Amino acid sequence: MRFGFSSALSLMLWLAVLIYWVESFHARLEGLQPLVLPLAAVCTLLPLLFPGQHLLANVASAMFRAHFFISMVAYSLFTLAALHAIIMAVAERRLHRGELTRPLASLPPLLTMESLLFRLITIAFVLLTLALASGLAFSENLFGKALPFDHKTVFSILSWLIFAVLLFGRHVWGWRGRMALRWTLAGFVVLLLAYVGSRFVIEVLLGRAG
Repeated sequence: MRFGFSSALSLMLWLAVLIYWVESFHARLEGLQPLVLPLAAVCTLLPLLFPGQHLLANVASAMFRAHFFISMVAYSLFTLAALHAIIMAVAERRLHRGELTRPLASLPPLLTMESLLFRLITIAFVLLTLALASGLAFSENLFGKALPFDHKTVFSILSWLIFAVLLFGRHVWGWRGRMALRWTLAGFVVLLLAYVGSRFVIEVLLGRAG
């Protein structure tokens, strides 16, 4: 099974669209459409432009498939949380300036949006914890070798730490607003570098299958 950076982005965004669709039954999230749907459409085309040569090992293993599924859902939830944070930042700025557009005005109140954001982050954090734990504990069975201490592992653990601090800060010190949005985006960028960023460098910049 070939799964390069373009396939990862495409799957992440379409899972994010699916989660967004389910979430839209519980909250008015039309304001996210101009950001979520075009990104998903663009990412659909990426595998055609960058097919990638990276082969996933042990795809027949049920343990690997579970690890892979949990990881991708966690990535997708964090992707949606990051887009959520961007929209919140834009809405907050426009609100202070009195320049709310119709899509932004259709969003729930910022406090409700913030609650939704932390619900996404909490679920994603639990799934990321499970993915990291399974990768660390069963690396030999999942990947056929001991877990290497490479850039993917380092960035994944660093992202986990960032989100752990964010959730701790929210629970203990009541972090919200711009503080929460900055930590959310920082954690997502680091997580993106863990697989997608590293695969992009290897496949596109270095031209290797890896």
